[in-house]
Amino acid sequence: MIELLVRADDIGMAHAANEACIEAFDQGICRSVELMPTCPWFAEAAQLLRERPLYDVGVHLTLTSEWERMKWGPLSRAPSLVGDDGYFYSGFGKSGEGEKNFKDAGWKLGEVEGELRAQIEKVLASVPQTSHLSSHMGLAQVDQRIGELYWQLAGEYDLVVDMTAIENFRGFGEGSGALSPSGKEAVLLQNLEQLGPGKWLFVEHPGRDVDEMRALGHAGYCGVAMDREGVTRAWTSALVKQLIERRGIRLISYADVKAGRVER
Repeated sequence: MIELLVRADDIGMAHAANEACIEAFDQGICRSVELMPTCPWFAEAAQLLRERPLYDVGVHLTLTSEWERMKWGPLSRAPSLVGDDGYFYSGFGKSGEGEKNFKDAGWKLGEVEGELRAQIEKVLASVPQTSHLSSHMGLAQVDQRIGELYWQLAGEYDLVVDMTAIENFRGFGEGSGALSPSGKEAVLLQNLEQLGPGKWLFVEHPGRDVDEMRALGHAGYCGVAMDREGVTRAWTSALVKQLIERRGIRLISYADVKAGRVER
């Protein structure tokens, strides 16, 4: 048995991201999606997800805002978590010259907890099928205290999913950001053909090559729109879906894992 959990990150970030994440479920292989509660297109994303109760949802806890020309900030009053502009810092560690980052900004654990609670409660109130927590940009690994808080909140809100038996699947290989959309599809087909028995997690970011996403980017990652268009095309590819059916690969979600609906 091959079981594959295909997870789409960053719904709520942009209208094009919302459209692509929904298409990846409606017409593709994605079964779980991570919702960012602090982002500008949250309301649309929540509505689209409520209309699709079988689309499993995770709270994508967010304490950073990485894009250079689009920013977001906290839901709560949390002055230690933001810069002078009122937005989250662009990263947890080293930032650009003269830029503060989260780790060096004197963050307060109480404000982190208040903000994460606000994010969780916003998603739970908006999307009934929410099943789990995830973290944007590795939030849970930034500091031991934040990691402990993450798991405490997951337990308190019944959002724990035991993923210890699931291995990571790099469906597009290394350096996939430079691949064209057709190149992504070809690499995914090859890697799915070689995928062995077991339980696998495949995480990526669907998007669209449109003006809205072409405006996004930061140092070291400027081809956002083309990269994420490739994810959407590969995940909705007829050839990819045919291969998954032929090989008997079972598509699963976090909710399936949580409910014990996977092979032991």
